[in-house]
Formats: sequence, C-alpha cells, structure tokens
Amino acid sequence: MPPTTYLTRHPSAGLLFVQLLGVLLYPWMEGTALGRTLFGAFGLVVLGLALHVVKRSPIQSWVAVLLALLVLTLSAVDMLLPSPRLDWLIALVEAAFYFYAAASLIAYMTADQHATTDELYAVGATFTLLAWAFAYLFSVCQLLLPGSFVAMIEPQAMRTWMELLFLSFTTLSGVGLGDIVPITPMARALVMIEEFAGVMYLALVVSRLIALSVNKR
Repeated sequence: MPPTTYLTRHPSAGLLFVQLLGVLLYPWMEGTALGRTLFGAFGLVVLGLALHVVKRSPIQSWVAVLLALLVLTLSAVDMLLPSPRLDWLIALVEAAFYFYAAASLIAYMTADQHATTDELYAVGATFTLLAWAFAYLFSVCQLLLPGSFVAMIEPQAMRTWMELLFLSFTTLSGVGLGDIVPITPMARALVMIEEFAGVMYLALVVSRLIALSVNKR
C-alpha cells in the first residue's frame, strides 16, 4: 500500500509521525533566526494535520478551524508588531487548540466498541497533543510569572520551548526524569494537573482500547 494511501486511511498515523518528527527537529530550530522561521512553518504543518484529524463532525471542524485561524491571525500580528502580551496570548490559544484536538480524538476513540488501527494510532497522537498543550500552558505561565521553572543549567534563564516540551512529556508519562523544576505555586499546580491527566488517560482511554483489542482477538 502506498504511504499516501495509508495515511489517507489512517490520518492519526500522519499526525503522530509529524509530532514525533518535530521532537527530533526542534533542537535544531531554536538557535538561529532561520531555525525559528522553520519552527513556525513546521507548526503550521502540525496545525493543518491536527485540523484534518479533528474533522469528525461539522461542529468539531468549525470550532477547530476558528481556533486555528485565531492562532494564525495572532501570529501574523505578532510578526508585524511584536508584543509580550501577544506572546502569552498566542501560547494560550495554541494550548486551547491542542486540548480541543486531544478531546476530539478521545471522543473518536471512545465512540464505539471497536478498536480500529487508526484509533490505535490516535492513542499516540492524543498523547503528543496533550504534551504540546501543557507545554504551551507552561509557556504562558513562564511569560506571566517569570522564574516559574528552573533548571540545573542557567537556573534563572527563561526555559526554551524544547525544555518545556521535555518537562511536559516526562510529567504526562509519569516518568518524572528531568532537571527542570516548577517553583512557583501556579507552575506546580499546572504540573500536578498534567500528572493527573496522564494517569487518567492511561487508566481510562489506553486501557479501554487495549481491552477492546484483546476481546476482538
């Protein structure tokens, strides 16, 4: 089966692949102006794929499109008129979009009593969407409350996107391995909420699909 046909049949697989590819590419995009431009372009690709995956019903599509358009509009305004206020507002809308996309995929996975191949890919895609969403929330927290997160290297510096995404992945997965620590009350509250979300996601969504897969066999 050609890759394009496979991805058309399983759109969640394409989103998961691009998200994981981003994890490998982001460290190369943070250091230079060209890299940051590529980072923005790659973000648009992820945004488009997430929109494609969320298109399960007209209402879901419209809400997702409105959030995506808001992200694009604010990003364009920020490029023309840079402002710290726009930075945290864009990050907040990005978080809302990824949370909405994750919730739509969870609704898709729990809509029936069958575990399809695309739904199994959606398990991984939803995990990455949640990790991205919380990373954007951490970014909002850091912009509004400087010094919310510290690390062993340059403790007082603003944490980069890759550092916040790393913190989000380790928190959501329950691994807890990392050198980045939340120190303000709000930062710790967000981390605790993500820990709870990670546990509930594994307990309610992932375990359900595994049980359906076993029963099917």
